[in-house]
Amino acid sequence: MADDSLAFLVGDVSRLIRRRFDARARALGVSRAQWQVLFALSRNEGINQTGLADYLEVETITLCRMVDRLAEAGLVERRPDPADRRAWRLHLTDAARPLLGQLRALGDEVMAESVTGIAPDRLDVTIGALNAVRANLSNRAARTTEAKAGVA
Repeated sequence: MADDSLAFLVGDVSRLIRRRFDARARALGVSRAQWQVLFALSRNEGINQTGLADYLEVETITLCRMVDRLAEAGLVERRPDPADRRAWRLHLTDAARPLLGQLRALGDEVMAESVTGIAPDRLDVTIGALNAVRANLSNRAARTTEAKAGVA
């Protein structure tokens, strides 16, 4: 295997992509924390704050502050949870959707730059391998969690 382990290489590539994306997103006035919440919420609209905090792997109070700022900016709204009057469901506002479109376009540009010079067939193999790694880790994590909980 090459000098870099797969884990370090994937981590470095992820960090470099985030750094490049962050620089461009800042030009739109969006911080990393904000775009991460917006993207996560776009994939999980209607999720409660605790669930979104778990998804983003941040403390609930940290997420609450991020959501407060996004709500003040008119990008996110809290709606009462019909099943639990103590909880809030998070939703994107109409004002957030054009910004998400701009952020997705930036993401497409960054990804196009990142794969410049890589043949499509090699890129397909790489994506397939990374999808398999993700599935292996996701399945293993689920099995480990189930085993600890005593679920068969």
